[in-house]
Amino acid sequence: MTGGRAASSFMRGGVCLPVAVLALICAGLAVLAATFPALTGRVVDQANIIPAETRSAVEQKLADLESKSGIQLVVATVNSLEGQEIEPYANELFRTWKLGEKAKNNGVLLLVAPNEKRVRIEVGYGLEGTLTDALSKVIITNAIAPRFKTGDFGGGVARGVDDIITVLTTDASEWQQRPSLRVDDQQTPDIVANWILIAGLLGLVTLLIVSPGFRWFFFNVLLNILLSAASSSSSSGGSSGGGGFSGGGGSSGGGGASGSW
Repeated sequence: MTGGRAASSFMRGGVCLPVAVLALICAGLAVLAATFPALTGRVVDQANIIPAETRSAVEQKLADLESKSGIQLVVATVNSLEGQEIEPYANELFRTWKLGEKAKNNGVLLLVAPNEKRVRIEVGYGLEGTLTDALSKVIITNAIAPRFKTGDFGGGVARGVDDIITVLTTDASEWQQRPSLRVDDQQTPDIVANWILIAGLLGLVTLLIVSPGFRWFFFNVLLNILLSAASSSSSSGGSSGGGGFSGGGGSSGGGGASGSW
């Protein structure tokens, strides 16, 4: 009887501990999601750095882009990244807002965090082959960051939006003629990149095998991602006000590029 009670107690404790951990994770994710600004339109200027005239002109361009191509490009500025790096913040914001059409994943997010002096172009799955990481980096380096350095946030946003739209809507032979959008031909060869990827995967597998601490950390992060995706899919992701503007159910896998000034 004593052994049975002990086993029962152990089972209850074994069940309660994961449940408590999951509850804490869900609570943490809920707090994190609550810090995101609402999707109130194609330009969400929480940091209040974009002049009214520029905002109006950009919004019209974004509306025209969506009506003609279905591509949903949104510009967002935030007061703070809440202690996060801009890459995970942008990806989670993109997924929360569900930018782009669900079937095509053709959304793009231009995110600016002026207090941290960071900017990112986050690209939906369906556009990664067109608005590549390399091109996103070129746009940030040539069009956006130099203007941000001088305090011209409106100019940087407007020029960045123009270049993103150019890449998404014109033939490659056309935009390649523009010096500001040329990509350096001396990029990492595919074979080298593949070997780097293989080495990274082997290193990850090795750590998972030999390190229990890393194994727990890895699966904990994976669980957070899965819970976050479930939370995003169950939330509306839409707007309050702003004419009923909302995302279309799209998602991003982290494609794009980041920069600073």
